[in-house]
Amino acid sequence: MTKYTSFMKDTIYDFIKYRKASNCWNHSYELYLKTFENYCQNNFPNGKELTQEMVDSWCAKRSDEKNKSCNSRIGVIIAFLKYTNSRKITSLEIPSHLKPEKYAYVPHNFTEQELLNFFYACDHIELTRNSIMAKNQKLTIPIFFRLLYSTGMRTTEARLLKVDDIDLERGIISINKSKGYNQHYVVLNDLMKNYLIKYNFEISNLYPNRKYFFPTKNDSFHPKSWVSINFKKYWNKYNDSYAIPYDLRHHYAITNINSWINKGVEFHDKLYYLSKSMGHVSIESTKYYYSLIPRMSDIFKTQINNSFESLVPEVKDYE
Repeated sequence: MTKYTSFMKDTIYDFIKYRKASNCWNHSYELYLKTFENYCQNNFPNGKELTQEMVDSWCAKRSDEKNKSCNSRIGVIIAFLKYTNSRKITSLEIPSHLKPEKYAYVPHNFTEQELLNFFYACDHIELTRNSIMAKNQKLTIPIFFRLLYSTGMRTTEARLLKVDDIDLERGIISINKSKGYNQHYVVLNDLMKNYLIKYNFEISNLYPNRKYFFPTKNDSFHPKSWVSINFKKYWNKYNDSYAIPYDLRHHYAITNINSWINKGVEFHDKLYYLSKSMGHVSIESTKYYYSLIPRMSDIFKTQINNSFESLVPEVKDYE
C-alpha cells in the first residue's frame, strides 16, 4: 500500500479501509490520493488541517487538461470529502464533476467481412516460441475479443475479471463496483459460455491457481496497452480500415438496437435491459447510440408518442 505522511494520513487510511470494505475501491485511487497529499504538503507546508483553499486549488481544471482527465484526477478527492464531511471531520464545499466534452470520433461501423477477417487472424496465431506466455497469448486473444464482441463489456471490465467473477455453470459475469463501475451482471450466450469453459480448462493447465481470468505471466491483469496493441495487430492483418477495441462495445449496442426495428417489441423494456447489461448508470447514457443509427429516433417517437424526451433526455452521464 502507498505510504501517506501528511496530517491527513490517518484519515486517508481509514477512508481506504472503508472504501475497500464497501467494495468501492480502485487501485488508481491511491495514485490520485498520494499526488493530492504531495500537492498539499508542497504548497501548504504549514497546513495542519484540510482547507477549502487546498481543495479548490487542487480540483481546479488546469489549462492543458481535458474535462474527462480532470474528473479522473479529482473523483477520489470528491469521494474523500464526502467521507470526511459525513463524519464531521471536515465541513468543506465539495467540488462538482465537469461535464465531459463531446467527442468527434465516430465509432467504426463493422462489416461482416471485417469481423470475419479479424477473428480469423485471432484464431490463427502462430506460436513462434514454446513459452508459457506465448501459449497464453494464443489461448487468450481469440477469447478476450470474442467476449467484448458478444457482451459489449468495457475493455477495462474484461481485463480486470477475476476467476471468481464468472459463474461458468450459469453463464453469468459479475462486474463489481471495485472495478470503478456500477455493479452489474452480464449474461453470456450459450456459445460464449462454452468458449469460456473451454478456455478456463486450457488456461488452468498453464496457471493452475490463477486469480485473474485472463492472467499475465505474474497472474496480474493485462494493461490497457495489451488490448490496443493486440487488437491493432490482428485487425490490420486482413483489414485496411481504422478501428479501435472500444468499437466492439458500440457495435454490440447498435446491433441490439437495430434488432428492435419493426419487431413490435416493448421499447422501454429492451432499452432498460440493454442499459443494465452494459453497466450504464441510467438509461440516459444509452441515448448516444441513437445518433449512430439512421431513423432510430424517429421510430422511437412513433412507437411511444410524446414520451420520447422523457424516456431519453439529454445525456448527463460520463459514459
